[in-house]
This record gives sequence, structure tokens and C-alpha cells, in this order.
Amino acid sequence: MRQIILDTETTGLDPNLGHRVIELAAVEIVDRRLSGNHFHRYINPERASDEGALQVHGLSEEFLRDKPKFRDIVNEWLDFVSGAELVIHNAPFDTGFLNRELDLLDLKPIGEYCANIVDTLQMARELHPGKKNNLNALCERYQIDNSARTLHGALLDANLLAAVYLAMTRGQDSLIMDVEPAPQAANATRLAAGKLELIVIAASAEELAEHARQLDEIDRASKGACVWKKLETQT
Repeated sequence: MRQIILDTETTGLDPNLGHRVIELAAVEIVDRRLSGNHFHRYINPERASDEGALQVHGLSEEFLRDKPKFRDIVNEWLDFVSGAELVIHNAPFDTGFLNRELDLLDLKPIGEYCANIVDTLQMARELHPGKKNNLNALCERYQIDNSARTLHGALLDANLLAAVYLAMTRGQDSLIMDVEPAPQAANATRLAAGKLELIVIAASAEELAEHARQLDEIDRASKGACVWKKLETQT
């Protein structure tokens, strides 16, 4: 499965007031592993940022003046994200800006190019109701180092969100198990306690290797805080 963790920086808060995308980043995950492939561009919005937005991202009008326009990078960006599942924190905000940019170029909305859009903010609210669920809070909760995040930056934030998303969703695939239905009471056989023999089925070499890989991933995502890894070293 191919997923794209996406983030933007913008000149303000509302695309309907003429605000534009100024930075666009997308980080690729394939089968729950960072592939190392990413897309990152600064974009000339052809307008100034609001003062509040400038304080958040620090990307000045002078810095962005010689950067490509959105129309110059849109085809390359769509090639990178097309067919993938998009993972975005507060997805309505980013997709609202992206759809506005695409509409200005007479292109289809982003949902028409991608398989699905996952909103990690909504996911976090369901997992942690009543708690702060911004990116900084989630990094702290999942023990992900965000010390480099002095200002918002699309590529840094996309990489942090990738680590948060993998931590939030860890175990979903591995916890699925097939359960056989219980036998009908009429056919149940009463067994006398004390006559039962415990049958232990040892894990295969492949299962042990997969278990070790999962522990390594948990340990990396938690910055060495994996309890099972610590128990392994003690036994």
C-alpha cells in the first residue's frame, strides 16, 4: 500500500480570501515503511503573507520571489501523489488550499487524483478525546523528537506526521486474528480438570523474525522506549 504524508504552508488561513500555498511537501510510505522518496517545493504565491502566518512559517515574500509558481510544479506534484492514499493533519485545511490552487488551473480537486484522504487530526481526536491533538502534542505523546520544530515547515512537519501516523496506527494489521465459532452446547464434550494436556506450539523462524522486526519499528518510533526490547535485554 502506498501512502503520502502531505503538509502545506500558506500565506494565511482562508483560500477564499485569496491566500495561497507557499510550501508543499509530500513524504512516501510504502507498506508502512518510509521509502526515502519525497516531494518538496517552495512556491511563489504572487502575494504577501499575513503577519500572523509569517510568524508561523518565517517564509518571507523576498525569499519566495524567485521560486516557481504553483502552475510550474503542479504536474510533477500530481505525478508523485496520484493513486496514493493521502495522510494529512487537519485535512480540510490543506485540501481546501490545494483544491483552490487546482481550480485556478482548471484542474480537478485533489480527491479525484488520490485513492483516499485520511485526516490524522480526526483520528487523534477519536483516540485521545478531550486532549490536545496538534502535531506538537502528538509528538510528545508518542515520544517523537520534534526539537527541530522552532518554526512550521512543510517537509519537517510531514516527516514528523509520518512518525506520528505510524505510531498511532501500529498494530492494526497484526492484531487481526481468526476466531473459530464456539461449538454448540449439544455437541460439547465435558473434559475433567486435571486431565488436560497443555499443547505449546513454538513460533517458526519466520514468525520470530517478524516479531523482532515489529519490536525494532516500535523501538525506533518511541526513541528507545519499547518495553519489550528492554525486557529482551534483561532475559
